[in-house]
Amino acid sequence: MAKPKDSGVYLGIDLGGTNVQIGVVTDGGEVLSRAKRKTGAEEGRDAILDRIVDGTNEACESAGVTLDEIGAVGMGAPGPVDPNTGVVLEAVNLRWLDEPIADLLGRKLGKPVFLDNDVNVAVYGEWKQGAGRGARNLMGAWIGTGVGGGLILNGELYYGHYLTAGELGHMILLPDNPPGVRSVEHNCSRTAMCHRVRQLVEAGRDSVVPDLVDGKLNKIKSKTIAEAYSRNDELVIEVVHDAANRLGTMLGGLVTLLSLEKIVLGGGLTEAIGGPWVEQVRGAVHRVAFPAICRNVEVVASLLEDNAGVVGAAFIAIERAGKA
Repeated sequence: MAKPKDSGVYLGIDLGGTNVQIGVVTDGGEVLSRAKRKTGAEEGRDAILDRIVDGTNEACESAGVTLDEIGAVGMGAPGPVDPNTGVVLEAVNLRWLDEPIADLLGRKLGKPVFLDNDVNVAVYGEWKQGAGRGARNLMGAWIGTGVGGGLILNGELYYGHYLTAGELGHMILLPDNPPGVRSVEHNCSRTAMCHRVRQLVEAGRDSVVPDLVDGKLNKIKSKTIAEAYSRNDELVIEVVHDAANRLGTMLGGLVTLLSLEKIVLGGGLTEAIGGPWVEQVRGAVHRVAFPAICRNVEVVASLLEDNAGVVGAAFIAIERAGKA
């Protein structure tokens, strides 16, 4: 696809523990091309960065632009990040601790790199170009392997004093539970739902899930849960609704605390189940938000879906390059 005339182009990188997505994005929000690479965390930091460079070259070629034409690079990385220094403070799944990723990647690409947390970046993309447009106070909750979040308060990304604002997944939801099953992530993530479904099937509950995975219960994924849900599988509906109620109850409390006008739900589990998941979470939010006016909060699904990270990262680059 050719580059539009008179349109700046930027690179957005969405780095995850399993895959890295790289997109060439215009300053109008159009994704011209994408490339995907395996993260390969076990091979170490430098190998990951080299794969990002390789994917960047592919994305630029597909978009019909050269790396020289890229204005700046934005990148989302898992875990706490210092956006001011471009350092990943801690990314457990990548085995990174205090890694100066923006500087290291910038040297390899010969471009300024602006780093942020991966869910912050996705939420920023939705705020700029997706389901969050027009809102000044919103929260994004991304449900997948874990549960991540990002906050827009008073029209800008909110980081907090320790730069960790939005870490929904690590909030304690059920303090009386045993260790390992207390947090939001332990109860509401796709990983938690798959684990719970497997436990119940192994305990003798009827379900279509074993047929969907050829009896390999360790292969249950978001699409498995979504397919069983669409078939009105009683066990899966019970597990999904329980997780949605717990997540929505927590989010409703945050609406009370922060007086949010919108919540955007994203991530692989949200994309797989879609409307029914959003409806269940929305119902729980509206049940607990206080006072009554807070029950006007909108709870919606991501519009950009898998593009949220690359678009958000590109817009991070657009904004911060302009201020540099």
